[in-house]
Order: sequence, then C-alpha cells, then structure tokens
Amino acid sequence: MDQKNTIIITGAAGFIGSYLTGYLNKKGFENLILVDEFDTEEKELNLHEKKYLVRVERENLFEWLQKEKPAIDFVFHIGARTDTTEFDYAVHEKLNVEYSKSIWNYCTAQKIPLVYASSAATYGSGEFGYKDDHAMVEKLQPLNPYGISKNEFDKWALKETRTPLRGAGGPPFWAGLKFFNVYGPNEYHKGRMASMVFHGFNQIQKKGKVKLFRSHKPEYRDGEQLRDFIYVADVAAVCYWFLDQFSVLSSQFSASMPVRARISSGLYNLGTGKARSFNDLINAIYKSINIPSNIEYIDTPEDIRDKYQYFTEADMNKLREAGYKEEFFTLEEGVYDYVTHYLSKNEYY
Repeated sequence: MDQKNTIIITGAAGFIGSYLTGYLNKKGFENLILVDEFDTEEKELNLHEKKYLVRVERENLFEWLQKEKPAIDFVFHIGARTDTTEFDYAVHEKLNVEYSKSIWNYCTAQKIPLVYASSAATYGSGEFGYKDDHAMVEKLQPLNPYGISKNEFDKWALKETRTPLRGAGGPPFWAGLKFFNVYGPNEYHKGRMASMVFHGFNQIQKKGKVKLFRSHKPEYRDGEQLRDFIYVADVAAVCYWFLDQFSVLSSQFSASMPVRARISSGLYNLGTGKARSFNDLINAIYKSINIPSNIEYIDTPEDIRDKYQYFTEADMNKLREAGYKEEFFTLEEGVYDYVTHYLSKNEYY
C-alpha cells in the first residue's frame, strides 16, 4: 500500500494503538486519522512526536466522517474497553459491540478493508482449545464481560459475512485479530490492567521482589501458570503485514474477491504459539536488570480464583498458512528490549 494512503486508527492514544501509530510512522505512513478519547496526560505522552493528519474524538467519529467525507483506504479498529474488572456488561456492549458494528458498517458501505482487535479472552478457560476456527466461535464461553463482548462481535461479524444484510456481506476484506497477552512500551497509563512485565519491573524497583499468584491446582506448581505472552512489536508487525498485502493484492479488494487472493477474511490468533510461565517472565525481568530473582507467592483472590486461567497458547497455523513468515520475539528477547530500552528509562515508543 502506498504511504500516501489514508488510514484510520481507533484507540490511537492507547497502548497498542499508539505503538501501531509509531510503527506506521517508521514505515513512512503519516496520513493517519487518530481516533480515541484524548483525555489524559499519560495517554497524551503515547502520541508525543507521532505524525498524523488529525485527531477525532471517538464519539464524534461518524459525524466527522459524514461531514468531511475523507477518502479512507484502510481501518485499524484497535480501540476497546479492555478492563476485565469492569463487570457492567452494558459498558462493554456499547464500546466493544455496538461501536464496532458502526465501524464495520462504515467499512462495508465505503468498501474499506478492516483489521480489528478481538481477544484471546474469547476462549474462556480454554475447554475448547485455542484454535481460531470459525466453527468454534458459537461454542466459546468467555469468563468475563470483556471477553463476552469481544466474542459477541466476532459472532456477529461471522454471521454478517455468511448471511449478508443489505446485500453487503461486510468489508471487502476483514480480519479480527485475537490478541493474547500483549506487553510492551506505551502501557504506563493502564494501571491495574498493564502487563505483568510492567508490574513486575515496578515491584522490583519499589520492593526488591515480585509477588505472583500461587497455584490452587495440584497439576501446576506456584508461578508455573502458563500464558502466551506476545511483544507489542510483533502485534504491530502483523497488523502492518495485513496492510502491506494491499501493495501486492490491491486490485483484489472490490465487491468480490478473486480466487488468486492469498489471504482470507476471518479471525486470526495473534500470539507466539508458545506458552510460557509467569516464573519465566519474572526471571527474564531480573536477568534484564542483572540481579538475582526474588519471587513471593500469594493466594489468588477468591473473587477471581474460579475465573483464573492456568493455560493459554495460540494455535498460529492459520496466520502462518496465510503467509506470515516473520519470527516472533522470544519472551526473553521481548522482556529485555522492553525493560532496557523503555521501562528502565521511562521512555515511550
């Protein structure tokens, strides 16, 4: 895709959205329309020295689009309410389902390719595995309102594509990326919802040790609960890869997609494909700052104990088969880069 093309990024002041903005800037893209609630100083720092065309407040986006009628070439819908401790489903439904439907409908009407943020939270406790198979989506049982809202939109998108309303059937191309445990720079503003790398580093600085939840399942030792941790640089690289396909396949994105298309619309897992323990993660932080590990195990709070995941691991075959060839950061590589270049210097990407 030509660097002069105009791209919308929602959630642009947040963690992943601001990183993606900077990543696209480094690839030469500056015709960016940034959408978010630009309301806090910490989030403002995420956009320091970023290059873009205009900022648009989230609630004003569709009114602004109707008035300005910009020629949009691609949409990254990264914005969402991601707080898993927010149990009022109405909040998640408004921002993660209804707003996403409006984005989808705009992209459908204007024939604009769309990449949006889904979540591994849709998989719940993992009783059906972690394969991004469309046939599994209706069966999934997320553990919190955030995960439910993400899965509801995935279900809606798939249904909209299978049984098109208004004769449209969705954007000319779309991908819902199921983010697993993302960590990396520009998450300073997230507070409790920031990654364990962020919290672990800060606990070490303040108290000289890190607290982890002990295991309440006999098959797992303390701190050996497993997650698929993915560095935000890899998330941005995959998002860019989908965008970059348009320089190769630009002629395909019309009302009907020809057979020669290499990538199919749908849901895609976005993790590393390799689960690692919280002990591994904390030990990687200690190694990055060159001091011995000191971990204290505490009981998992009872109010979340029955919803606590002991294992997540993305099945990455679909993305690989679609043609994504780049290697992902290992946990040690990603933690080292984050700690040494950002956290230890209080720097932003």
